[in-house]
Amino acid sequence: MWASSPFLLRNARKGRRYWKKAIYTYMVIQTNQRAVTLPARAKTLSALLQGRRSVRQFQDRAVDRKLIEEILEAARWAPSPHGRQPWRFAVLTRPELKTLLADRMGETWQRNLEMDGQESEIVKIRLEKSRQRILKAPVIIIPCLYLEELDRYPDERRQADETAMAIQSTGAAIQNMLLMAYDLGLDAGWMCAPLFCPEVVVDALELDTHLIPQAMITVGYAAADPKRRDRLPLSSLIARFD
Repeated sequence: MWASSPFLLRNARKGRRYWKKAIYTYMVIQTNQRAVTLPARAKTLSALLQGRRSVRQFQDRAVDRKLIEEILEAARWAPSPHGRQPWRFAVLTRPELKTLLADRMGETWQRNLEMDGQESEIVKIRLEKSRQRILKAPVIIIPCLYLEELDRYPDERRQADETAMAIQSTGAAIQNMLLMAYDLGLDAGWMCAPLFCPEVVVDALELDTHLIPQAMITVGYAAADPKRRDRLPLSSLIARFD
């Protein structure tokens, strides 16, 4: 009789809804993060991973600072050696800074291309394409390696391994940013140019000299769908599976 009482059933349902709402609110307040939901741009994590793409052309449309900070927040949760988080980020949105960086890096890249023996016309075309990618990206995030807080060893081999772990961790942080950008309705591209002239980037942007720029992540709203390359079959990527 008690279980079938309409009054008790209504209040039991209200009670369940109340506690569900209270627990959800508590979680959001305590974590100070986005509500835990499925990815906004895909129904599953697998779809999100496979949907992410590398974009080179962006709309002339600003990206809200809050979205940029969400992308950086995603990087903060990447795995890192000893939990030291050996990376820092420079964010560029002002046109004059993008122009300065493009000019300074372009000088270095031109010398490298000429040293490789490429024809002057080809060098000119490649430089301009790279320059436009930088200038037309609404946001540029430069992940930098920061080794000052890592462990120190008396031998070169283990110290080199410590640095390798930090570089691997930086890659994980970048992947987090790429996925978060895509989940937020944005797109991104990964440019490795700073690897070839880290000191130029540090000098141009007046960064701390302990920072070692590793890449440029261009972020914005895609102007066109990029052509995607086919992925190798999984079977060809597994070296051993026992």
